[in-house]
Amino acid sequence: MTNPTLTKIKNVRERLRIKKPWDSIIIFALNILISIPLFLIIHQNIIDPEWPFHLDRILIFAVMVTVLQLILHRVRTVLILFIGLYLLVLAYGSLFGNYGFSTVFDNYQAMIYTMSEDPHPQDVILSKLLPFPNKGEILDAIDYNNPKVRNFAVGAATKYFKEFKSQDKERRMIQCFSVFKEIRNEWNYVNDPAGREYIAHASESLQHFSGDCDDHAILMAACIRAIGGTPRLIHTGGHLYPEMLIGTRVDLERANYLIKQKLFVNESKNQTINYHVDEHGQIWLNLDYTARYPGGPFMSEEILGALTLN
Repeated sequence: MTNPTLTKIKNVRERLRIKKPWDSIIIFALNILISIPLFLIIHQNIIDPEWPFHLDRILIFAVMVTVLQLILHRVRTVLILFIGLYLLVLAYGSLFGNYGFSTVFDNYQAMIYTMSEDPHPQDVILSKLLPFPNKGEILDAIDYNNPKVRNFAVGAATKYFKEFKSQDKERRMIQCFSVFKEIRNEWNYVNDPAGREYIAHASESLQHFSGDCDDHAILMAACIRAIGGTPRLIHTGGHLYPEMLIGTRVDLERANYLIKQKLFVNESKNQTINYHVDEHGQIWLNLDYTARYPGGPFMSEEILGALTLN
């Protein structure tokens, strides 16, 4: 005797069953849609062993796709409901949240680009524990609370790259890059008076956008600080230059992609992104006037000290 309940279940399963070869095509497409964000999460949360050609990431992705393909094949009768739910979640995230279709696509692009175009690390090694020269005078000169500095920084932050809409931390990073571009475009190198170290306040340098490396570093640091960024100054003995805090290696991936593919395409063409890693594992990009893009080449001088503006 046939059980009516079992018959109804079989009928529902038959209605949900997808005909060949569409079942295999949909399973594979769904596999990729799931694998991309899942791989992003794994990639961002495991230590990079730095295997050649990123073989570790390739292996992880291949294993993930294979396992998911087997799982999805066994539950293919509910694929329609699963796909609908997945698309609804991404659609909701696109309209009301922070993680939707565009975010998945952008993060995937950034990750793939960084895997193929590695930034170039350069460790900060403090060779001598020397006092930072003119520390008190320099800190006073970084007058980021001065209305002239704040107003200039706000204008420079929104002068370039306005077409790139982003959220919170990334928006601040892009605005700091815009400030870098504006100051670099305007800056003229002028020596200090003979036999004297003249340290100009940031608000003073705004008058003519001229001065030596100290004055440039002070102005850049003040403007970055004025819009919420974290700058620091690097002392080499014969040179002083500014850097800005990027954050973690995940943040570096995004910065690398934005600089080379979106914001400074011509300036950074066929170039590498150079950065320093501090004792806490935080990443800092060079913002010196000698660099044509954030993360440009460092001057080859021994680093003697760093002054961070928290």
